[in-house]
Amino acid sequence: MQGIKVGHLRQTDLHTTFLMERLKSNGGEHVNPAYDSNLDEPPVYEEANGDHRTVRPSVISAFGHDTLDRLPNIDFYRNAGSVSGHRAVRPSLQELHEVFQKVSEYTVEDDGEGSDGTPSDDLESAVPTDKGAVKFGWIRGVLVRCMLNIWGVMLFIRLSWIFGQAGWGLGIVVIVLSCVVTTITGLSMSAICTNGVVRGGGAYYLISRSLGPEFGGSIGLIFAFANAVAVAMYVVGFAETVVELLKEHGAIMVDVINDIRIVGCITVVLLLAISVAGMEWEAKAQILLLIILLVAIVNVFVGTFIPVTTDKKSKGIFNYNSKIFLENFPPDFREGESFFSVFAIFFPAATGILAGANISGDLRDPQAAIPKGTLLAILITGVTYLGVALCVSATVVRDATGNITDIISAGVECTGPAAAACELGYNFSSCAVEKCDFGLINNNQVMTMVSGFGPLIIAGTFSATLSSALASLVSAPKVFQALCKDNIYTILHFFAKGYGKNNEPIRGYVLTFIISVAFILIGDLNMIAPIISNFFLASYALINFSCFHASYAKSPGWRPGYKYYNMWLSLLGALLCCVVMFVINWWAALLTYAIEILLYIYVKVKKPDVNWGSSTQAVTFVSAVSNALSLSGVEDHVKNFRPQILALTGSARTRPALLDLAHSFSKNYGLCLTCEVFVGPRSEALEEMNAGMEKNQLWLRKTKRKAFYAAVVCENFREGTESLLQASGLGRMKPNTLMIGFKRDWRTSSSESVQCHVGILHDAFDFEYGTVMLRMNEGLDVSHIVEAEEQPFNPDSRGCLQPLTRSVSVSTAHKHTQTRTHTHTTELHLGRTAMVIMSVCGPPPPQVAKMNERLLEASAQFKKKQSKGTIDVWWLFDDGGLTLLLPYILTTRKKWKDSKLRIFIAGQPGRSELDKQEMKSLLQKFRINCTDINVIDDIHKLEDMIEPFRLHEDSKDRAAAEAMKKEQPWKITDEELGIFEEKTNLQVRLNELLQENSKSANLIIVSMPIARKESVSDFLYMAWLDILTKDLPPTLLIRGNHKSVLTFYS
Repeated sequence: MQGIKVGHLRQTDLHTTFLMERLKSNGGEHVNPAYDSNLDEPPVYEEANGDHRTVRPSVISAFGHDTLDRLPNIDFYRNAGSVSGHRAVRPSLQELHEVFQKVSEYTVEDDGEGSDGTPSDDLESAVPTDKGAVKFGWIRGVLVRCMLNIWGVMLFIRLSWIFGQAGWGLGIVVIVLSCVVTTITGLSMSAICTNGVVRGGGAYYLISRSLGPEFGGSIGLIFAFANAVAVAMYVVGFAETVVELLKEHGAIMVDVINDIRIVGCITVVLLLAISVAGMEWEAKAQILLLIILLVAIVNVFVGTFIPVTTDKKSKGIFNYNSKIFLENFPPDFREGESFFSVFAIFFPAATGILAGANISGDLRDPQAAIPKGTLLAILITGVTYLGVALCVSATVVRDATGNITDIISAGVECTGPAAAACELGYNFSSCAVEKCDFGLINNNQVMTMVSGFGPLIIAGTFSATLSSALASLVSAPKVFQALCKDNIYTILHFFAKGYGKNNEPIRGYVLTFIISVAFILIGDLNMIAPIISNFFLASYALINFSCFHASYAKSPGWRPGYKYYNMWLSLLGALLCCVVMFVINWWAALLTYAIEILLYIYVKVKKPDVNWGSSTQAVTFVSAVSNALSLSGVEDHVKNFRPQILALTGSARTRPALLDLAHSFSKNYGLCLTCEVFVGPRSEALEEMNAGMEKNQLWLRKTKRKAFYAAVVCENFREGTESLLQASGLGRMKPNTLMIGFKRDWRTSSSESVQCHVGILHDAFDFEYGTVMLRMNEGLDVSHIVEAEEQPFNPDSRGCLQPLTRSVSVSTAHKHTQTRTHTHTTELHLGRTAMVIMSVCGPPPPQVAKMNERLLEASAQFKKKQSKGTIDVWWLFDDGGLTLLLPYILTTRKKWKDSKLRIFIAGQPGRSELDKQEMKSLLQKFRINCTDINVIDDIHKLEDMIEPFRLHEDSKDRAAAEAMKKEQPWKITDEELGIFEEKTNLQVRLNELLQENSKSANLIIVSMPIARKESVSDFLYMAWLDILTKDLPPTLLIRGNHKSVLTFYS
C-alpha cells in the first residue's frame, strides 16, 4: 500500500521539509506504524569503485555516521496532538535491534489525536499557538490582575473598622496571617506551575494535573461557580455605593432594593461587553481601573499630612499623634466581635491571588509569569494594607461625637478610653455611654474623611469593585472552559468551544452572565458570601496539598523549576486554609466539603478516560511498594491465608466462567492473575503478546474484574506455565493456587497434548501450589465466538466471507480445538505451522448456533447471582483445608449468599454417626456453617473409556510385551491397571454417588485424586478425572498443598 506522507528531519545543521512516498512492508517483522524512513535505507554503493559508497546528508545522524539512532530532540517528547509543534517518533527498539529491514523516514505528521483540548495537549510557551493571539507578560497578565483583585472595597470601607476592633497590634496579626496563608499558597502554586507546561484553566488545571481528575473536577466546578457568583457580589457592592450617592442627592429611581438590581444588571452587561470584546480591551480597562485605584490610595496617604479642620477633629480625625497611635494598640472588641470574627471579615480581601493563574492560557510564559506576578502582588498589597491601616490608626480615634462644641476646658484631667482625644482638646466621653456616629469603629467612611479629596475614595471604591468583578467575569469562563474541554462532566462539553484568535469562551461568558444576574436579582448575598469565600479557600487548600502530595511521592517527574518551596510548609498551608474555612463560617465550611466530596465521588464513579500522571498515582505506587516490602518481612500465618489465584484462562475473554469463579475467590481481597501462554518462536509470538497486554488489561478493567493479565512466550505450553508458576507475583503477593480448566478432548488429543496437560498438574504439585480444576459440561473455551466477533467481514459477490489464510501454531497444547461445523477448514501441515484456509458463507447451522448459545449461557453462569441451592463439598481427603475454605469464601460473596454448604465425607462402615459428629465438631471449631453433613461409607464401567489407551501386553509373549512398552510408554499397562484397580473403581463409584446426591447442586466441589509420578500413566489419570466428574453440574476438583489453611486458634 502506498501513500503520501509529509515528514521533516531535524539534524544538527540541517532542517529540510519534503514530500516522500511511504512504503509499508513488514514482512512478518515488527514495524512501528508511526515510523517513516525512506532516508534510512542501506547506503548505496557505487559500482565504479568498490571502495566508495554514497551517503546522503539526510542519513548522517550522530558523529557523521549513517545510523537509525537519532539525536535528542524536543519533538520526540511532545504529546500527541501538540498544538505548538509536530510530534516526531523516534525509531523503536525493535527497529534498531531486529534484523535490518527497509523502513521509512522517522518523523510523522501529527494525526490530530488528542488535539483540540484533550488532556494530552501541550502548549509550550516558546511557540505561539495562533498568529495574532493576544498574550500577556507577567505585569499586565498577573501582577496587575492580582493587585486589583486583592485591593477590594475592604481597603476603603472596612479596614478602619477592623483596626478599630482589633487594635493595630492584633490588626497586624490579621493581615500578616492572611498574607502567610496566601504566600504559602503562592509558593506551592509556583512550584506546581514550573513543573511543566501550563495550559489554560488556572487553579483547575494545576490541581487536576497534580492530584488527578477526581480532585480537579470537583474543585474546578465549584471554583468556576464561585467566580461567577463573586461577579454578582462585587457588582452589588458597586451598585450599593452608586445607590447611596443617588439617595444623598434625592435621585432614587424606584426604591433602594430595585435600584441596586437595576444598576447591578446594567453594570454586568457593560462588563460582559468589555470581556466579549476581547482580552486586549479587558486588559486596557484593568489598567485604567488600576490607575484610579492607585490615585485613591495615594490620596489617603496625602490626606494624613494635610492639616485637619475643626470639623474633622470633631469627627475624631487628627494629624499624626503618638498618643492616638498607642491608644489604638490594644483591642476593643464590641458587639460580640472577636479576633476570629474580625479575621473572617478581612480574609476574603486576600483571596484574589489566583486572578493571574486563571488566565494562564493567555499568558506569554505562564511558568515565569505566575510565580513572579503572584508573589510580588501579595507583597505589594500586604504592605499597602498595613501602611493604610497604620496611618489611619495613628490619626483617627475609635469614638467621636462629630459635635464641634464637645471641647475640653483647660485644667481637666484626661483619663479613660478617650484620653488621647481629651489631651487634644475634645471631650468624647459620652461615647462610652451611648453609641457615637464617628471614629474608627462607628463610621465606614473614615477613609473618605481622612483623604485629601473625598470623591477620589468613591472613585477608588468603584475601581476596586469593578476591577474585581471584571477579573472574576473573565476567570469563571476560562476555568470552566478548561474543565469542559477535558470532558470530566460530559454534559458540560457544550461549553468547551472557543471563538476567535484567543479561543474566547463566549458560551461560558453568557453562562456566567446569567448566573450573576440571577444572584443580583434573587440571591441573598450576605448568606452566599461565606460560601464563596470557602470555595476559594478550598481551592487554596488543594493547591497546597497538591504541592505537598507531589513532593511526598518523590516521583522522578516532580522537578519544579521554582525551588523556594517546602513540602511541609505546603502541608501547613493546606491545614491553615481548612482552619480558616471554619473560622469564617463553620456551616459554610461543612457545606463546601460536602459538595466537594459529592463531586469527587461522581467523578470517581464515572472514571473519565484520562491519564495525567498525577501524584495520586505516584503515591499509590510508593504505598504499594512499601506495603509489599513490609509484607516480605513477616512470616505467613495460617489466619491470614487467602487464595491467590493463577488462572490459566488464555486471553482474558477466552474462558469467562473460569475467570469469574477465580474472581469470586479473590474478589478485592486477594491476588488474581489471568494468564496466557503464547506457543511458538519468540520472534513470531512476541508482537502478538505485546499487542494483547494492554488490550486484555483494559478489558478486565472495563468488565470490573479485579485481576491482572500476564503472558509469556515459550516453545511449548508446559514450559510457559512452569515459568508462570515460578516467576509470577511479588514478595508475599505471589499466587498459591493454580486454576485450570478440564481438558474435555483428551481422548482425541495427541499423547503430547495429554502429557502436557497432566504435566502441568505435576508441576503445580512440585511447586506446592493448591490446584483447582473446573469442569462444565458445555465447555469453557469461547475463543471461536470471540474471534468471530472480532473478525472483519469482507463479503464477496455471493455474500460469503472471503477466504482467510492465517498461520497458527501446531503446538498449542493448551487450546481445546473446537469443531466449527459452519467453517470449512483445510489444514495443510507445513513443518511447525499449519496454514488454515477458512471461508464462511452465511450464518452457522441451527445446531451449531444452539451449541454456541448454550456455551455462552454457561460461560456467564458465575457472573450473575446464583439461585437458591447448595454448594456440595465432597471433602474426601484432608489437603490442609483448601477444599473446605474455597466454598466457604464463595458463600461470603453477594452472588452466592443464597447457596448453602453441604458437606460429604468418606466414613467407615458401622461408624457413620460417629464420623458425622466428629466432622460437625471440627466445622464448629472452624466457625464454618453448613446445612447438612453426609457420611459416605459405601465405597461400574470404565473399560470402554480406556480401551483405546490400553497396551494389552499380557496377551503377548515377554519379548513382544517389552517392545510394546518401549514403543508406547504412555499407554496403560495391564500391570498398572491391576495395581490401581481399587482406586479406579473408587472414581467410578464416587461418580455414581455424585449423580445420586448432588445432581441439583449449584456447584460441586470434590477432592482431586493425585497421580503418583511415574506410577500412574497420564491417560489413566485423565480417565479418573473424567469418570469422576462426568455428566454433573459445574464441578471443581480441588487439592490443597497439604499445608493448613484453616485454624481454630485465635
